[in-house]
Amino acid sequence: MAENVKVAVRVRPFNKREKARNATLIVQMSGATTKLIDPEAPNDEPKSFTFDYSYWSHDGFAEDETGYLGAVAPNYADQRKVYNDVGQSVLNNAWDGYNSTLFAYGQTGSGKSWSIVGYGANKGIVPIFCDEMFKGIQKKKDEGDTGQYEVMFSMLEIYNEQVRDLLNPASNKKGGLKIRQHPKKGFYAEGLKTVPVSSYKQIEDKMEEGTLNRTVAATNMNATSSRAHTIVGVTFVQKNKNAAGEETAKTSLINLVDLAGSERADSTGATGDRLKEGAAINQSLSALGNVISALVDKANGQNVRVPYRGDSALTRLLKNALAGNSKTAMIAAISPADINYDETLSTLRYADRAKQIKTTATVNEDPTEKLIRDLQEQNAKLLEKLKAAESGQVIRIDDDDDDNDDDGKMSDEEMAALRKQIEEDIRASMADTEKAVADMNKTWEEKLAETDQASTDKEAQKKERMETPHFWNLNPDSQLTGMIVHLLKKDKVKIGNKKADPPADIQLAGLNVQKEHCEVTIAGDKITITPIGDAKLLINGEPITEEEELEHHDRVMFGSSHLYVFHHPKQADKSTIKAESINYEMAQEEIAQNSGFDMEEGSNKDAMLLQEDLVDLVPMVEEANAISMELDRKVSFEVVVMTAKARGLSEGKSEPYVLMRNLENGLEWLWPKKKFINRKYLMQEMYSNYEEGEDWALPDERDPFTESPDVDFMIGCVEVSMESLGYVLDMREQLNITDFRGKEVGYLNVEVVPLDSKGKEITEDTDLFIDNPRDLIGEKLDFVVRITSARGLPKKYTDVYCSYKLFLDEDPKTEKVSGTSNPDFNYERKFHFDPVNEQFVDYLMKKSVVIQLWGKQIPDKKPLNKAAKEGKDTKAIMKAENMNKGMAKGSKNVPALMNISDHVTMKRRKERLELKINQIRKICDRREEEGHIAVKIADIRAIIGDSNANTPTSNARSGATQPQERRNESSACAIL
Repeated sequence: MAENVKVAVRVRPFNKREKARNATLIVQMSGATTKLIDPEAPNDEPKSFTFDYSYWSHDGFAEDETGYLGAVAPNYADQRKVYNDVGQSVLNNAWDGYNSTLFAYGQTGSGKSWSIVGYGANKGIVPIFCDEMFKGIQKKKDEGDTGQYEVMFSMLEIYNEQVRDLLNPASNKKGGLKIRQHPKKGFYAEGLKTVPVSSYKQIEDKMEEGTLNRTVAATNMNATSSRAHTIVGVTFVQKNKNAAGEETAKTSLINLVDLAGSERADSTGATGDRLKEGAAINQSLSALGNVISALVDKANGQNVRVPYRGDSALTRLLKNALAGNSKTAMIAAISPADINYDETLSTLRYADRAKQIKTTATVNEDPTEKLIRDLQEQNAKLLEKLKAAESGQVIRIDDDDDDNDDDGKMSDEEMAALRKQIEEDIRASMADTEKAVADMNKTWEEKLAETDQASTDKEAQKKERMETPHFWNLNPDSQLTGMIVHLLKKDKVKIGNKKADPPADIQLAGLNVQKEHCEVTIAGDKITITPIGDAKLLINGEPITEEEELEHHDRVMFGSSHLYVFHHPKQADKSTIKAESINYEMAQEEIAQNSGFDMEEGSNKDAMLLQEDLVDLVPMVEEANAISMELDRKVSFEVVVMTAKARGLSEGKSEPYVLMRNLENGLEWLWPKKKFINRKYLMQEMYSNYEEGEDWALPDERDPFTESPDVDFMIGCVEVSMESLGYVLDMREQLNITDFRGKEVGYLNVEVVPLDSKGKEITEDTDLFIDNPRDLIGEKLDFVVRITSARGLPKKYTDVYCSYKLFLDEDPKTEKVSGTSNPDFNYERKFHFDPVNEQFVDYLMKKSVVIQLWGKQIPDKKPLNKAAKEGKDTKAIMKAENMNKGMAKGSKNVPALMNISDHVTMKRRKERLELKINQIRKICDRREEEGHIAVKIADIRAIIGDSNANTPTSNARSGATQPQERRNESSACAIL
């Protein structure tokens, strides 16, 4: 009988960053219902979703003496509550002989691992499930049960569409494990190591082993762990005698799936990048979403094809869990904070779709002899299919394959490729079946002996670690931090890559690690580290070029990706820094701080968001530069912080961009963060192919290191105050054009002139006084904007034009002008507002128009520096360029450019006020000469232009409104 996928949603407490930003709670839960408040429209009706379970774990808890977080409020869901509802059903299904799958879904940092794995006394579903399973086995044995219970464990990771065996890293060659299709098992990873375990402790050890291997692979490849999916497989076999005296086997396969961070699934959607779909790393969650959508349509009666096979390893391996023989549940983890609203809404919608999927599970129980016989018969059928395939016939491994609809749409080449794949699947299935038969003929004791033989004394290792100086790793994923340990057992320890001869004592793989990178010297209690040659070595974020003494808990960066913490056993007890306070983000903040960025505690939410972005981007840019040097791509990358005005906006927060520069012709491009991240993953793929001796070069249209010279580049921008219009004053000025570095690159001649009812220009000679811009409300206002010309632009640009946005108008542009550094645009546009409303007056007084100059770049024929002129490699050119820049790269001093139009407006208003003061002074003098000691209020009002000049009395608080004070903000960015 088909049943729906069970879905639970869980909201966590605010994390440290969210608290620092004074985040607002936007999640509400009542019973099984979850509601989400839009922070942009807090008074609107919240979006409502209903699931099987909605777990409130945001507040209402207290920590006991063991560290367990228990409920002190009735609505709080602790770890045990979540397990009892979700995990216990998975265990019950296992005992009943059903296959089960549990998914964890949500954005990075939403609390997936908290629910699935947990930490300390707060164990998650996986450890409780495994512990309870072995307790159940022991209980049956204690009750005199004579059955045999076998538990097998496996652990794999899918990263960049490659399947890696985390218990057997030696098998992880180019392309990862092959995914095969078996007529009974469905899709599976060929050659995946499955180990027998007899206790929860052994499972714990195997999980730690798998996590260690995952960490080593991620560090060596510079992989981002949040982009990887992890699948823990537990096979539970119960062997008993039936009523006929036959031995029967009840088998359950339990998959515990920790999906990659969901925010990455659409992270490239808004970049406008030609390569946005190029990286394989972006495909799996998108493919899973497509499969879920198709399954929902199918459950609702539509005749649709479900694209399991596609290009995604994830969807193939999870076919049974999504629509086959499995009872399936999902935990969707969400953040409570307003700053994560979009990701939370996306997660809730995803979970809402998933709950509509139906699966049909059956009990997997058969006599052992029948199982063996069935497997042998299956091999005979596979052999027949193989012969048919080799003779050119169209065959299927699985008669229920949802890809059948593609037959009529395939070309001959595609059909041949599919036939070849099916032949390989058949051969692999036959080998797998033979192995299964052999395993069934082995005793459980024989299987366990292999695992016991491989086990090691973990306690002895931990003791040696604490007594020996060592480095332990930092990783963006807290689960992977501290997994790699390099002990310093010799007086002199050499660190380098695998090419060192003689071999280095500690071998590190990856970018910017030299053959002989550095040397650690131990002399009594004094331990020092010395870089070799120009090796990149940072201690606490600062570059080291000579011998440096190491202190306990120093953060050490080797090359571009190996970030470690130093442990000094003799200083450990005296240290004021706790190991728990040291994490990857803290170490990267140090590096960013020493690169010139201001990483002090932000004064507002936007500043903190910017700092977080910088912590993410700085190591990525370092990695991109390292890959460029390794592959000699002749481009460099640099982080820049662009203000809203530099991006053509009158207001808004600063955002990080990445500047890519061609080191041969000087062309530059500015990439938003999302576009750069997408390109960076493609660069990683290129480097991976290079490392493994594959063909890594790509044509320009697919090369992440290239950008078309036809792409428009922002030359600079000008901020034009509209405040003069509020006083019906004309503004005609030559304004500085500043580029993204804050450097003046020319001048722009701009006019903003008010018009009378006949379209005639109103100038300062016109007898019209407006002292309070709000007097314009309800009146008619006409004016003209002219962009007449630009002067003194750099000669490297052609096809120059201007664009801007005024109030609600849609991005008007000038014509393009080529072949000159002094283009005449002769642009004019009239605007008509009748009547003027309060919103427009506020716009005039508080905001400005940012005019951006765009153009195409002309390649520079002059070499960038001497190294480029001599045709040297990327590394040499970069080194020479950095020397030329000197300290400029780390400069925090951003030029504060004065807004000339603002000053012009204020100057004119000052002149008018001085004129009026002189008039009042003359009246006072005349009245005094006439022997009076008072002046008529009406006379004063007439001079200042008050419409109530004839009113005998007035409120003392009324009068002319002064223009709002405006800050002089540079339209430039800070290049850091």
